[in-house]
Amino acid sequence: MPRFGPVKRKDLIKFLRQLGFEGPYAGRRHEVMVKGAIKLILPNPHRGDISRVLLAEILRETHITREEWENL
Repeated sequence: MPRFGPVKRKDLIKFLRQLGFEGPYAGRRHEVMVKGAIKLILPNPHRGDISRVLLAEILRETHITREEWENL
């Protein structure tokens, strides 16, 4: 179960796939993941993890609750 906190980009992608997202697909400047009508633009890979604040924004955009995230 992922905790709600900093997460590696590859783990974010893995967890989003578990929640039914497809991809990542190449976009213009960023990769995207898709689930039905929801299109999520992924942050580009950097040295550090995805912060708690950015994770919260991603979950809000994808309509995933914190409880759903932590119960994976």
